[in-house]
Amino acid sequence: MYDNIISLDNLLIAWQEFLCGKKNKKDTREFGRNLMRNIIALHNDLKNKTYKHGEYKSFKISDPKPRDIHKSSVRDRLLHHAIYRVLYPYFDKGFIYDSYSCRLGKGTHKANKRFKSFAGKVSKNYTRTCWILKCDIRKFFANIDHKILIDILRKHIEDENTIWLLEQVTSSYNAKGRDEVGLPLGNLTSQLLVNVYMNEFDHFVKHTLHEEYYIRYADDFVFMSEDKAKLEKIIPKISEFLENNLKLSLHPDKLFINTLTSGLDFLGWIHFERHRVLRTTTKKRMFRNIVEKVGKKETVQSYLGMLKHGNSRKIKDRIAKIINVD
Repeated sequence: MYDNIISLDNLLIAWQEFLCGKKNKKDTREFGRNLMRNIIALHNDLKNKTYKHGEYKSFKISDPKPRDIHKSSVRDRLLHHAIYRVLYPYFDKGFIYDSYSCRLGKGTHKANKRFKSFAGKVSKNYTRTCWILKCDIRKFFANIDHKILIDILRKHIEDENTIWLLEQVTSSYNAKGRDEVGLPLGNLTSQLLVNVYMNEFDHFVKHTLHEEYYIRYADDFVFMSEDKAKLEKIIPKISEFLENNLKLSLHPDKLFINTLTSGLDFLGWIHFERHRVLRTTTKKRMFRNIVEKVGKKETVQSYLGMLKHGNSRKIKDRIAKIINVD
């Protein structure tokens, strides 16, 4: 596995994948000027195990809430792609079907479609009450424990060289004021590693709690049932598992049980029995971006594509007016 990750072939393919959308970035152009020399140097450092992950540059984004993004060097991000290319298919086949974040063929649209399917089954085609337990993990990326993560990885990977490499990447970042805790939001490897981490919880839910109607997208997840009391009883069980096994905690302000009839906020949409509407904050951000980038057709088309997945005729009419006015 390690030889596959660090091979020149894999590093070169990873470079082509890394270039997507970054060709004109200054740091990418600088690395590319001496591409083969830089890739061979990285390969040799990995082969000799003298590789050291560099420091991060941090900046803030609003997506829609403020988030701290940590960006590593081109050299390190190239390695992240090389690791991801080999490890993603290896781990993905072990993930449960209803894990939807950062996976090929999944995503928010598939998760919302599955939500609708589950809601129809639990409510017996909307003839009975469907109760939904909605959960969120407090400061998810910032609370990933490095030691627990490496222990989980060791259960799946026997190659000590690969474990060494993953330790280098994992230990390259610590959440503010905390040693050996946290993964950076900007790393491609972080997307895979948090899924490996939460896969422990997914299998607990499916094989210990035997919950059929469960959907997870990153740190947002829902359970559905006809029985409200049943959902209330599993809250301490999932909380105990998260705290004892993963050192994660449920966000108390984002944990609630509600009926589908009342509407449930999940992955950008408010879900009801037979329709869903766009969340207000998502709607505001969308219109702001369209006004700012009105000349870019791809921005409008992207949002129109998203709006196909819900009840949005009035929103589409408003977008049309914005485009025509401009």
